[in-house]
Amino acid sequence: MTNVLAPVTKTPTATRSPWVMLAMATIGFAVNFWAWALVSPLGPLFRTTGALGNLTESDVALLVAVPVIVGSLGRIIVGGLTDRLGGRVMFPIISGVTIVPTLFIAFFALDSYALLLVGGFFLGIAGTAFAVGVPFVNAWFPPEKRGLAIGIFGAGMGGTAISALTTVKLTEGLGGKSPFLITSVVLAVYAVTAWLVLRDAPGRVVPTTSLASRISANSRLPITWQACLLYAVAFGGYVAFSVYLPAYLKTAHQLTPASAANRMAGFVLVAVLMRPVGGWLADRFGAIPVLATGFGVVVVGAGISAGTPPLQGIGTIAFLAMAAALGSGSGATFALIAKVTEPSRVGGVTGLVGAAGGLGGFVPPLIMGYVYGRTDSYAIGLWMLCVTAALALVLTVTVVRRTVQEQETQ
Repeated sequence: MTNVLAPVTKTPTATRSPWVMLAMATIGFAVNFWAWALVSPLGPLFRTTGALGNLTESDVALLVAVPVIVGSLGRIIVGGLTDRLGGRVMFPIISGVTIVPTLFIAFFALDSYALLLVGGFFLGIAGTAFAVGVPFVNAWFPPEKRGLAIGIFGAGMGGTAISALTTVKLTEGLGGKSPFLITSVVLAVYAVTAWLVLRDAPGRVVPTTSLASRISANSRLPITWQACLLYAVAFGGYVAFSVYLPAYLKTAHQLTPASAANRMAGFVLVAVLMRPVGGWLADRFGAIPVLATGFGVVVVGAGISAGTPPLQGIGTIAFLAMAAALGSGSGATFALIAKVTEPSRVGGVTGLVGAAGGLGGFVPPLIMGYVYGRTDSYAIGLWMLCVTAALALVLTVTVVRRTVQEQETQ
């Protein structure tokens, strides 16, 4: 049999603390997700102000969804490259490259819908940072702590909350360029710091086969397609709400752009805090119970939200409950992957699963915008989420449970 893995020689600099590496990876994830989500909070403003004031609901939905799909599909390649090159190289590269579209939007695209789509397309590169961090963190921790560690790393998705809380305020207070310029500076600082501080885990193995062959092999693993479906619902639901919630709240509940962005930040914060909790619970009780419970909560929450209840009571509770469920489910999904996947394949599998999660977030905003444009109601879209979560619940307690049991008996 041909040897497809080559061990990495341990160097003195490879003995750094796993927790320092985890902290740096989490910061990098948050910074890149901050950049990835810069366009979304501005969606309501683009509809009503400036040169873009004639945009339709579907136009806004496409604008905020384009970075999502690019960041999602890009994870397939970036995950494979991380298996080969390591997170120490890939984190600075992704962060540095993301500066280019961020500055492009600031100086050239704010008054042009077409150029915003172009800038948003390349801004999607920031979303691939997820596929860098999971294999990087996974390699630094023993199996019994990987759920918690990857869950903590996953909390870096709170970078979208930074964007939600600051983008509109900075735009209104300092001008449209300011959030993009500030984010560019932060990305540059992180890229340099990551290059100086990050080190790949001791004993990391490097695949020597081609990227295409590894993607093909990883895609045929049962856990890959199963986790893809679960993550498409869990993380995809989170991404869909985080990018579309400001527009939904403004239209369905007549909130101001700033108020809608603040409420979206609250949704994101709950999901972020619950992601490491979901990973920790999966380490302790198993991923299946955590996932099943989360999808059950989404079924109920989406059903309630379809009736557009007032935000002062049950409406807010339903959305926050869904945020907690989607966050914990996202953390549990990667605890599941860490449990049943060879460490040398985690990057490749993560890329595929991460792509599915991002695509899961790409489709719902387009559906919501399309449905609302023809019915003046979001109910159909929310009922579709309810049904999808119910199907994910059934998949979890049947097919995925059997996969885990088979792995445990090997």
